[in-house]
Amino acid sequence: MFEALTDKLTDVFRKMSGRGRLTEDNIKDAMKDVRTALLEADVHYKVVRDFIDHVREKALGQEVIKSLHPGQLMVKIVHDELVALMGPVDPRVYYVTPPPTIIMMAGLQGSGKTTTCGKLAKLISAQGKKPMVVACDLQRPAAIDQLAVVAEQVGVPCFRMDGEKNPVKVARQGVDWAAGNERDVVIIDTAGRLHIDDEMMKQAQDIAAAVRPHQIYLVCDAMTGQDAVNSADAFNKKLELDGVILTKFDSDARGGAALSVKSVTGKPIKFIGVGEKLDKLEEFRPEGMASRILGMGDVVALVKKAQEEFDQDKAAEMQEKMAKGRFTLDDFLGQMKQMKKLGSMKDILKLLPGMGQAAGAMDEMGMDDGEMARMEAIIHSMTPKERENPDLLEANRRRRIAKGSGTQPEDVSGLVKSFGMAANMMKQMAGMGMRDRMKFAQQMGQMGMMGGMPRKLKQRSHRLTKKERDAKKKKRR
Repeated sequence: MFEALTDKLTDVFRKMSGRGRLTEDNIKDAMKDVRTALLEADVHYKVVRDFIDHVREKALGQEVIKSLHPGQLMVKIVHDELVALMGPVDPRVYYVTPPPTIIMMAGLQGSGKTTTCGKLAKLISAQGKKPMVVACDLQRPAAIDQLAVVAEQVGVPCFRMDGEKNPVKVARQGVDWAAGNERDVVIIDTAGRLHIDDEMMKQAQDIAAAVRPHQIYLVCDAMTGQDAVNSADAFNKKLELDGVILTKFDSDARGGAALSVKSVTGKPIKFIGVGEKLDKLEEFRPEGMASRILGMGDVVALVKKAQEEFDQDKAAEMQEKMAKGRFTLDDFLGQMKQMKKLGSMKDILKLLPGMGQAAGAMDEMGMDDGEMARMEAIIHSMTPKERENPDLLEANRRRRIAKGSGTQPEDVSGLVKSFGMAANMMKQMAGMGMRDRMKFAQQMGQMGMMGGMPRKLKQRSHRLTKKERDAKKKKRR
């Protein structure tokens, strides 16, 4: 997401950082580049105009003109304006007493509304609530069956009335069923169309009038850009939305809809869909998103992911091992498996401040998460004693391990080197707090996070042309 915009803004600020002082002329030139970058990212032209005016006004202030670090101040100004553009946002779902809390989902056909109902139900379940879904999309063939399948996958009931033609009646009875079956949140899936029309709007208004939902969310496909913004504006005028959920956000390299929705409609983005799996719905945080756009990472999001995915007991055990310097290859393998729960290595790097370029380097060098799988194969080809004490791995053992894992002896040597670096880093980090750990990890990454990569892989990556690397990735898939 935002890849093209991030690259262009990075270039703008790199040029500015090379100037000792800022003047009205070079600020004007920079704003032209920023305007072009935003328009190419499919941001609404009125939003771009207002954004540029606000940034220019602040950039021409004496504090910036006289600053010895004008480039850094410009980044801060743009960051603050991006946050203001997308926020403020309160991503919490407010629950009513007595229950049930009624949430109505609206949107065009193909926006991912039905799947998002399941994702939202899963997220709400994780908060200790007992949600259910109600199938009121009686327009699209198999929509009811699709919702039922999604509901089963996330472990929540799906209320349906097969053969019923009136979605208002289904919605009413679904809410009544929830009240009688101790379900404290009702998520209503409504019908969409390929485009906005009076019949769809009337049906949505009738359902809203009948069940009086406490919150109405519009589900929009982020990849449709300005069409998503226009849809949000039209729905908001008829339904008075409480928020927007942008789906397929991970597939949209431009990100214009995210930067335009709040300004055009006045309604915040509450959640974003960042993948097809049913756990890929995230709360939208303007501060973190602005940081990602500017290539500054999003440590808060990374820490939150880690807290959700990591086993706390195992983490405490690992902390003790690190402090005593007893970090083994089995522990190294366990850490890699934990990291895989957070997503791909490239996604993790993008959340770390200053590591966006390292994520891009993985593509440039022909690396992908398959390298991690090969490292796993190498470790599994070792004996328990070898995993406990890598110093045992002399030449004959390395050849045996390479043969067993389908790799080369140089790859085994590279893994052992990577492990040594990781063990040393873990020992140093053992006594640090979370903030110091993140700072230390960032510094290590900037010093050369690829340094421990197996030598053969480095040489092979440099030799391959872009065409060869693309062919190689295709073959692996």
